[in-house]
Amino acid sequence: MTVGRTARAGTMSLDEQRMREICLFTALTFKSANPVPYGALIVNTRSGKRLMRATNAVVRENDPSSHAELRAVRLACKKLKRTSLAGYTMYSTCEPCAMCMANALWAGLDRVVFGATIADAARHCVQVHVPARQVAHRADMACVVDGPVLRALCRALFTHPNMQRAFRTWKVGKRKPGN
Repeated sequence: MTVGRTARAGTMSLDEQRMREICLFTALTFKSANPVPYGALIVNTRSGKRLMRATNAVVRENDPSSHAELRAVRLACKKLKRTSLAGYTMYSTCEPCAMCMANALWAGLDRVVFGATIADAARHCVQVHVPARQVAHRADMACVVDGPVLRALCRALFTHPNMQRAFRTWKVGKRKPGN
């Protein structure tokens, strides 16, 4: 799997630095009433300058579409006062679901880089099992999908004790194990 630019021994690649940043930002939710393991960061592809970051707000906003990636795109487009995010890259703590990846394509993002995989997330909560690369491959729009990057760090967001307690309260779409 692609991890971005190769780093010298002992240093992190740019992708790893950005993924670590969004992981740390997302982990701040563990101190709130609505912890989430999903966070997204949008940066200028060339300069690396941060444009927007967001976490999931599905429970907080009572909105099933309020995924971190969608929220980051919405906020970034509002900030730029345009619908195109061409020239930008999104980092996500988890592989985007089909809805989020389609949104990234419609927004014209250059690249999406993810940490944990959909399969990793599915161990803790329900998922749509369509890989982000497959969504990108089947689209008329171009977007590079890279990952997993710092997968273990991103998976740790799912296993934090506060997150595990929150998962037990998530009732929508629960399925029986093995289904």
